[in-house]
Amino acid sequence: MVNEMNKTKVCYIVSNIHKSLAFEWIASGLDKRFQLEFILLNPSSSPLEEFLKNLGVPIKRITYRGKKDFISACFKTVSYLSSSRPKIVHAHLLDAQLVGLGAARLVGIRSRIYTRHTSNFHHVYHPKGVLLDRLSNRLATQIISISQATDITLFQLEQVPKSKVKKIPHGFDLKVFSDVPFERINLLKKKWNIGEGRPVVGVIARQIEWKGVQFIIPAFAKLMNEYPNAQLVLANATGPYHQNILELLKYIPRDRVVLIPFEEDIAALYPTFDLYVHVPTDPLSEAFGQTYVESLAAGVPSVFTLSGVAAEFIEADKNAVVVNYKNEDSIYHALTRLLNDDNLRKNIVVNGRRDVFSRFQMKDMIYALEKLYDEQPIV
Repeated sequence: MVNEMNKTKVCYIVSNIHKSLAFEWIASGLDKRFQLEFILLNPSSSPLEEFLKNLGVPIKRITYRGKKDFISACFKTVSYLSSSRPKIVHAHLLDAQLVGLGAARLVGIRSRIYTRHTSNFHHVYHPKGVLLDRLSNRLATQIISISQATDITLFQLEQVPKSKVKKIPHGFDLKVFSDVPFERINLLKKKWNIGEGRPVVGVIARQIEWKGVQFIIPAFAKLMNEYPNAQLVLANATGPYHQNILELLKYIPRDRVVLIPFEEDIAALYPTFDLYVHVPTDPLSEAFGQTYVESLAAGVPSVFTLSGVAAEFIEADKNAVVVNYKNEDSIYHALTRLLNDDNLRKNIVVNGRRDVFSRFQMKDMIYALEKLYDEQPIV
């Protein structure tokens, strides 16, 4: 047993996260030589907060509803860190980075880490936000890059020294997705009326332009000429591009589409699909793209563009069918190939599951995090 006095205290600072399997897995799996605590910048309580409480992890929720609470959150975070005195602060997501890393620097905490969860989003859509990314880079003593997309963004677009960056891809408890009880799957089928038409084409993507959902819908419309009973399921169906998506859906019979604004049991949703499609619009759109890993772990034959982490391990016709960016015809032909070729479907399911199990285990990510924390300077 590790003496409490000898434990390394690590404070995670997280902003605007309602539920996160990843943080649940880390909180449960991190070695006991680390004393983990959380600052949650959230507008109210959340399932993540309840999970951490039940696990016995110390938490401090600071009410955070956006910019209007920024200054207050900074003062409260400084106060908490001054009292708690963690050796390491590890921030996740932009608001937490700015509040947490800034507060940690003011308090004199020498090890200030953040995980880069976005790639070139600000560079493309919100140039002023690049200043905030660069500020995070300056405030941090170390940055975790999660994929080739964040590598390119940090090194080429933002000129961060390589010595400051550590590559640690996301890890998963993959059995959560591969071993889902039939009862949970059937419950979701009934809840959302999935499977009343076949084949079921699934999409789990927030409705933002760069997610590419606008190219899936016309591809599905073409597919219906051959499969008139096909069903399109759009999950996480909210976001700034939602009205554009609704306009495109006017050309598809309403009973052929299922819109799911939010579903907590994502692991049970994947097996309700016959095919899965995720087609971000360029190589850097996704910083990582957890859904690439989740869908393959779930054993769903998938159609992908190569963005985020997919560019590092997806191979055409080996573990997925790869399509061109922003190309509805390419998506349509990929769907028809999968539906008409039993061997292709079976092979990519077997290979896809094997590949994600060999590359994205939670234990590997936790080991890499522990190693990084152990390497931090002694106070």
